[in-house]
Amino acid sequence: MKNKLTDLNNHLFAQLERLNDEGLSGEALQDEIERSKAITGVSKEVVSNARLVLNADKHKREYGLIDSPKLLE
Repeated sequence: MKNKLTDLNNHLFAQLERLNDEGLSGEALQDEIERSKAITGVSKEVVSNARLVLNADKHKREYGLIDSPKLLE
């Protein structure tokens, strides 16, 4: 699996479109709301992880480190 942050962005907008469907009501709307909460939770973790990797790379460059954690490769 080779997902990118642009894929996450696309998923978030797709979910927003599903939530904005005026034809949804009752249980179907509740299901989409629950799906949105799950997607939001996972998305926050993905963004947090990307921020950590970016900050680690920034510090690596700042201090001239040669070796980096495998996650940054």
